[in-house]
Amino acid sequence: MWQMSDSLSIVIMLGVIAVVLLTELAAAVVPMLIVVLFVPPEDRPALAAVIAAADSSRRLRLWRALRLAVVARRAGHR
Repeated sequence: MWQMSDSLSIVIMLGVIAVVLLTELAAAVVPMLIVVLFVPPEDRPALAAVIAAADSSRRLRLWRALRLAVVARRAGHR
C-alpha cells in the first residue's frame, strides 16, 4: 500500500534526476552557444584548433581553452 513517504521519495528522486539531466544539458549547450554567438565565423577554425590542442582529457576544459584562444588571437593581431 502506498504511503505519503513513498510518494515523496519518488518525487525527490525524480527531481534529483531532472536537475542532473538539465545540468548536463546546459554544460553541453552553453559552450556551443558562446562560440556561435560571440566568435566570428572566420575565427572558428582557429579556435577549434586551439581548443583541440589544449584539451588533455576526454572532458573538455573549455574555459582554459578559451583563455588560450584569446591569448593566441591577441598575439596574432600584433
